[in-house]
Amino acid sequence: MQSKPKVTFTYINKLAIPALIAGIAEPLLSLTDTAIVGNIDVNATEALAAVGIAGSFLSALIWILAQTRSAISAIISRYFGANRLDEIQSLPTQIIVINLALSAILYFVSIAFVEFIFKLYNAEGLILNYTVSYYKIRAVGLPLTLLVFSIFGVFRGLQNTFWPMIISITGLLLNVGLDFVLVFGIEGFIPAMHIEGAAYASLISQVVMAVMALYLFIKKTPFKLKFQWPFNKEIKRLLLLSLNLFIRALSLNIAIYFANSYATAYGNNYIAAQTIAFQIWLFFSFFIDGYASVGNIVSGRLLGEKDYRSLWKLSVDLSKYAIVIAFILSTICFIFYVPIGKAFSKDVEVLDSFYAIFWIVLLMQPLNAIAFVFDGLFKGLAEAVTLRNTLLIATFIGFIPVLLIGDHYGLKLYAIWIAFTVWMFLRTIILVIVFRKKYLDNTTI
Repeated sequence: MQSKPKVTFTYINKLAIPALIAGIAEPLLSLTDTAIVGNIDVNATEALAAVGIAGSFLSALIWILAQTRSAISAIISRYFGANRLDEIQSLPTQIIVINLALSAILYFVSIAFVEFIFKLYNAEGLILNYTVSYYKIRAVGLPLTLLVFSIFGVFRGLQNTFWPMIISITGLLLNVGLDFVLVFGIEGFIPAMHIEGAAYASLISQVVMAVMALYLFIKKTPFKLKFQWPFNKEIKRLLLLSLNLFIRALSLNIAIYFANSYATAYGNNYIAAQTIAFQIWLFFSFFIDGYASVGNIVSGRLLGEKDYRSLWKLSVDLSKYAIVIAFILSTICFIFYVPIGKAFSKDVEVLDSFYAIFWIVLLMQPLNAIAFVFDGLFKGLAEAVTLRNTLLIATFIGFIPVLLIGDHYGLKLYAIWIAFTVWMFLRTIILVIVFRKKYLDNTTI
């Protein structure tokens, strides 16, 4: 029987640090687009708003469909812990094919209704034109992104975060370099493409990452890239798990939609400031997710081994590490409060709106850290129903009512970020209570 390593500080960081690096690659891509587009010479505020709106919708699609990454990771890690990987040989390729089919359908449907979709975000005029143009290019890479995420889920299930890190770093460095070249151009060689250049930079990076992911899947995993009939016995459970996570991600993105829609309605400077604040919030989220993903990766394995004592200890350790990371990041941002805003925009009105609420984004980070850790744990334990119900409660009983009340009293961006804070508080408290009740009773601590 294959020996499994103990869940020590060294082991946690061996998984967490590569996962952290891989995790922050995605928000760093968005932050790079935001910073570069926000500094173009013509219509920078409108372009910045467009990147925020299109990026928000695209992220919604990716987050909803990419829930299969967590589902496949949970199932593979459990079989890995039980030394029964041979029973799910056909599963990874089957879910990759299903993901590609779903993402292709979503691409064509969203392109057909693209203007209608972004008008729902209150986008109009130049902002609407920029948003549609940016999205049409970025959306081509949607199936590629989901392919990469599916393969990342396979590696996570196998307790391997190294290769996803390599793929993510490559994509990040390529995207940053292409952003500068394609947005601003090279005189006499490449014309400046402005906001469309940022979209093409992301698309090219997605192509490269997809090719790398496919190669490493073939070379570095025990699975074969060959679709086989019939469907694996676990496909039904995986799809049901994914469906509940889809609903969870949908409710999550409803909150984000309301935030961006209201910010857009308040005015160009508000949606531009909201774009900056939210991209930084996402960066923090994915940074902390490096440790949260260890919960996703290891909890399924520990459940397969029925090691409940280690499972509880894992939750405590991960929470401590994530809170420390959140505190360090928040402190750095408080120190560089003003320069951070100026890195994204030179517009005085945008900066004033951003600085007014940035402190809320920073103060809520320790709360976010705990929520993300328990998100990861419950994903790894395949507790999708708990995650689904938690997000439904947080969004429809927490976020939306608070936003509507704040909007009624004219709080604008304050209303949005107070609502986000309540949203994260509910997510945190519900998951912690359920986890303690369900798993602490199984330990001898």
